[in-house]
Amino acid sequence: MQHVTFTQMQDGTAADYQLLHSLEQAYIQTLPERLLAALQDLSESLPGYQISRLEHSLQSASRAEDDGADIDMVVAALLHDIGDVLAPDNHSQMAAAIIRPYVRAEVTWVVEMHGLFQMQFYAHHLGKPHDGHLAYAKHPWFDSCQRFCALYDQTSFDPAYPSRPLSHFAPLLRTVFARQPFDPAVLQEPGKAAQGVWPQYSNAT
Repeated sequence: MQHVTFTQMQDGTAADYQLLHSLEQAYIQTLPERLLAALQDLSESLPGYQISRLEHSLQSASRAEDDGADIDMVVAALLHDIGDVLAPDNHSQMAAAIIRPYVRAEVTWVVEMHGLFQMQFYAHHLGKPHDGHLAYAKHPWFDSCQRFCALYDQTSFDPAYPSRPLSHFAPLLRTVFARQPFDPAVLQEPGKAAQGVWPQYSNAT
């Protein structure tokens, strides 16, 4: 394999950086496969639940798909806990950073905030505030995050639920991550469900 000539970036040549750019572009093309592998690894993380984090992710995505969510939200449901292994204290932000270049801004916000919104369901048992999400009650995507957490996330710990396999969602993930990153037409697209306007949900507290 070719290598650059420099040992300090400031000494690199145009040819060096053209080589790196071409290699990076090829590497980016394989991102969906690395994400699928990372999802598969969730089968071995976070003990204590009745199901694995992989099954939780598949169940969340299955519920989103059944609810008529669009491809962005379904893939977000699939990936929302992918940061659990490497960023347990800020997994929401890690997952949001991964999807940010490829989905509409609403979906990124929902994933980034879902950790806070999820606390409404359990934090009081640990003596922690459970209403921090209400600080965002006037945010335009508050209802979207409520819906995500109430219907897709907090419900998805059921070992009897018939989740679809990872192979079912792989083509959706590949489609989303094949998009041009940071395409304004994607990032600014109004939230739509597969069958009409993305429905409101504000009764999860």
